[in-house]
Amino acid sequence: MSPQIRDRVWLPVHKFLAGVVCFLVLVAGAALVAVSLDDDEPCAEGLKETGPAKECIGVTDEAYVFEDELEGLIRGIAAENARVRKGWDSPEDGRAPIPYVRIALMMPMTRDASSVMTIELIRNALAGAHTAQLRANQDSGMRYQLLLANDGKDLDQWAPVVDQLAGMTDEESPLVAVMGFPSSHPHTQRAAEALSARKIPVVGPVITSPDMSADYLFKTSASNEHFAQALERYLEREPGSGKGFLVWDSRKEDNYSVNLRQVFMNRFDKDYGLRKRNASYLGETGSGEGIPQLFASIAQKICLTKADTVFFAGRDRDLPGLVTQLADQASCEHKRPIRIMKVGIGQDPVFTDEETTERMRKARITTVGGSDVDPRWWQKGEGQPPGFDAFQEVYERLAKKLDLGGKALDDGYTIMYHDAFTVLAQAADEAYTAANSEEGKREGKDEGEDEGEPRLPSKDDVYNTMTNMNVLGTEDGSDCVNCIRGASGTFGFDAAPETDKWPVCKPVPVVEYPVGGSGSGSGGKREPDYRTHEDIFDGKCL
Repeated sequence: MSPQIRDRVWLPVHKFLAGVVCFLVLVAGAALVAVSLDDDEPCAEGLKETGPAKECIGVTDEAYVFEDELEGLIRGIAAENARVRKGWDSPEDGRAPIPYVRIALMMPMTRDASSVMTIELIRNALAGAHTAQLRANQDSGMRYQLLLANDGKDLDQWAPVVDQLAGMTDEESPLVAVMGFPSSHPHTQRAAEALSARKIPVVGPVITSPDMSADYLFKTSASNEHFAQALERYLEREPGSGKGFLVWDSRKEDNYSVNLRQVFMNRFDKDYGLRKRNASYLGETGSGEGIPQLFASIAQKICLTKADTVFFAGRDRDLPGLVTQLADQASCEHKRPIRIMKVGIGQDPVFTDEETTERMRKARITTVGGSDVDPRWWQKGEGQPPGFDAFQEVYERLAKKLDLGGKALDDGYTIMYHDAFTVLAQAADEAYTAANSEEGKREGKDEGEDEGEPRLPSKDDVYNTMTNMNVLGTEDGSDCVNCIRGASGTFGFDAAPETDKWPVCKPVPVVEYPVGGSGSGSGGKREPDYRTHEDIFDGKCL
């Protein structure tokens, strides 16, 4: 049974508009709240100094600044959380109290040189989740707090965080879901399983390895398999010479790279000879094991074999090292173009800086990426998904206020974390409306309970709603009754075992950088994007 809230004067369940409030929060949010810490207490309430790095691990809704570069965003989130709490505890001017639930953002809030997330990725993820929080709170009859759940720079402090989150699900304003998990890592799998054991729905915004699976784990990104299928379509149009080379990260703990290597081998070995032409390197993400990013001999092998299609099974932050060695390799001669086939959320600015881009142009090197987001959406206004404009309107106000930078959207984290929160808020809204319908009140009524008391959704209500947020196949093609119109595209979820809670009908654009940029190789007509699970969807994806 969901928590019951009594002795309140209630607003109607239906939606209302509060855009002015959202605007005021954006203008003055950072001034609304600040955490005053005791000199003897290094962490805020809900956080505890833990581990060899002495990180502040745990869950908080307050403005504890984990890193100086995140201060503006963290204070903005805390300000919105305080506004939401005040709207329930002590509304002004005789207004009716507005109930709220909580969604936790579980990911590293700190970093070092080899950690899972860079400071830019952390910042962009926070910006995306906060943008979605502001949007949800401006047009929803129920509001949302965004809790920051720090599980450590290496994801290894997840256990106490899961225990803490589980204890919040039965509170007056309950925790209804968790989002985050920035990497396909064994710690991610364990944390997702632990949350699933407690029946807490989880959304992974940027998880891509198909091996990442748990009963309550939903993914809003395409998987490595989906990305590879999008690249396969590209290569059918632009096959190249047929000589390929596979470059792969040898870190065994990085499930993303391990899985991607196997996906590339299974799908492209026959046409591109990857079993006889491949080499490994040690990626930068992770600690110990040797010197990372040694690409000199790999570049020499690529050039000597005259491979023009390089499949890269590694992290984007390692790409500049490979590009530099290829560009400087004399045996390449650079008479023919080289394509680096990659997958990922977006274009990490680490390999699109001016120096690396110029090297790529001179050496005729192009990356061809199967992606979740496409920079042409905001750079040129081309091919924008139906849900992009609504995201962009709120995000641009936030970005201007906090000076988030011109390339903040490129890596895709802002958009994907926005969509993850949007999925959960939409599911909670629908569950709230259903629970307070006449039928819902009858079904959920306890003995002696007042029928007029609205019910907040529980974690179970949110999970059950999410499994049916699907794109419907119809006689005319398809329809979106309660699917998700996200900034990254229109998609849905279903309970079918073959989809394993990956998005259905999610678009997967193919993006070239820096040459071409159309995804069509020779600059021809842009082809329609591949859609996830479109082969089993009974209808036409929106």
